[in-house]
Formats: sequence, structure tokens, C-alpha cells
Amino acid sequence: MSIQEDAIELRAVSKWFNRDTPAVQQVSLRAPRGMLLALLGPSGCGKTTTLRLIAGLEVPDTGEIYLDGRRVAGGGDWVPPERRRVGMVFQDYALFPHLSVRENIAFGLNGRPPRERTTRVAELLALAGLEDLADRYPHQLSGGQQQRVALARALAPAPQVILLDEPFSNLDAVLRKATREEVRRILRQSGATAVFVTHDQEEAFSIADMVAVMRNGAIEQIGAPHEIYLRPATRAVATFVGEANFVPARAFGRCAECVLGRVPLAAPRDGPVEVMVRPEALDLHPDATGCGLVEEIVFFGHDQLIGIRMCDGSLIQARTGPRTDIAPGVRVVVRVQGEVVAFPL
Repeated sequence: MSIQEDAIELRAVSKWFNRDTPAVQQVSLRAPRGMLLALLGPSGCGKTTTLRLIAGLEVPDTGEIYLDGRRVAGGGDWVPPERRRVGMVFQDYALFPHLSVRENIAFGLNGRPPRERTTRVAELLALAGLEDLADRYPHQLSGGQQQRVALARALAPAPQVILLDEPFSNLDAVLRKATREEVRRILRQSGATAVFVTHDQEEAFSIADMVAVMRNGAIEQIGAPHEIYLRPATRAVATFVGEANFVPARAFGRCAECVLGRVPLAAPRDGPVEVMVRPEALDLHPDATGCGLVEEIVFFGHDQLIGIRMCDGSLIQARTGPRTDIAPGVRVVVRVQGEVVAFPL
């Protein structure tokens, strides 16, 4: 894919704030037009610095940044933030408290003809579902409504790229789910290319087309959400994006032998390995001769997490729907469903 087809491209971008440790090191990524890309990782991994580099709020020490095929940083070029056609949605929304919803959205359209401003604001009020709230002020809105106003304001000048920094972190769990669905809809309908930063894998997986998992300033893996979850490139990615069992095994090409029996591998391996098995990939059958003994069950309503002591003394976890045939003290046969990933020891 050529850079002309990409809304964003980073080539070997690095940034240091001190001599010892780079905040961002050799980051390369591409986002085609219209893509929703998540930068996912723990605090201090470099994801927010990467976002700020794209926005032009930080200057890269090495590497190049392209927006819509135009080099905006590196190679002797530097385009300031206000000339990059990038919209930014901050963690605290940064709405103007003295302006109404309508006026906040219109703020980025100063200098446009009045009729054009009015038409564009009306379009965004409709897109964000804010028509009935147009004359309210930020303090009269819920957190989710404020988030939609901030996004509509960022979209108003029709930027090439929208950047969102931990956009849902200030919302409670119920409102967060509803708001992220709304934000995804708005971004999809606007056709915008978006990059958002999050430490929440559920957020990243439910919104993004592609996820870049960052660790220690570098990208550990980039891919579609299901690829990141089911085929993690490293043990660190596997543990960060979800619950995982790591079971010692011996691999023989496309299968491995372990306490769970013979399991198929997603890629050929040989010798000592650890196989990664997601809890929901385990199938349990009560059986008095089974190798597993149920030790505890944590019930969540829609599913339950079951701790099982295997005959070799190891503890594994399985996640199933609500069941009444399994309880602490029950012996079970444990089977793996589907292929698993193996990491060399």
C-alpha cells in the first residue's frame, strides 16, 4: 500500500525525553483512510506520546510522519499542529463552559461564511444526536453527551484525522459502553480516520478495525482485534489483552502434548513450549475419572470463571456459561476447543 492511500503513516519514529529510555522507539504503522486504529497498552508504554507526535504536539527525534501522503515531520520537514488538519478529543473533553453545545461545535468554524457555519453545525448536531441539546451548556450535560459534543467539535472543520486520548476514561461502566457505541457510529458515518488511545482491551476490540499493542515504547503487535486476541505474537501481548492459561507442553510440528491432552497448534513448533489457552476455549465434562478437580467458581451472571486443579498440580481457569452440573469438588474432563498458540521455552 502506498503512502497516498494512507491517512497516517509513521516510519521508524522515536522520541526521547531523557537519555536513558526512549518514550517511543522505532514505531512504524499505517492507517488507511477511514480506519479506526487503537493504540492499546499500559500506562507509560508510549501510546499517548505517539498520539501527540501525530498531532504535532511533540517533535520526533528520529523517523518520519506522513498525513494523507504529506510529510509533516522528519527529513527536514515540520508542519505545526494548526496546519495538519488534525482534530483532537481530549480526555477531559475541554469544552468551553460559557458556550452552548451549538457554539462549542461552531468554534472551529470561525472565519467561515455564516450560512456554511450554520449548515455544518446542523449536520453535526444531527450526526451526534444532539439536536435537542443544542442550546444547553456543558454543565447541563452528562459525561456521554459532553463526549459527543467534543467529538462533533473536532469533526466540524472536516479534518483528515481525528485523535482521541483515553476518550472514555471519565465515564462509569454503563455509560462507557453506550458512549463508545455512539462514538463508533459517529466516526463511521463521518468517514473519518481515527486513532484513539486506551488501556482497556475491551474498548480497543469493540471499536477499532486495527489494534496496535504497545509496550516499553514499541509496538509489540499490530493486527485486527480477533488476530491480536487469538494469535498474540508474544506472551506479553497474550496476557495484556485477556485472561490466559499458560500450560507447559512438548510440541511436535502442528500439535503438542500437555496435561490437557494433545492440542492442535496454530503454527508448527518443536520441543519444549508453553501453550496459551483462553479460559473460554476449555470445554468441561463432569466425570469421576477426570484429570481436573474443580476448586472454586466465581459467578458473574452471564458467565462464570472456574478454577480447576489438574492432576499434575497445576491450576487452570475455564470460563463457561452458567451451569448447575459443575461445583467445587466435582471432577471434570477438560478439553481444548480449536487451535492454540505456543511460545518456545
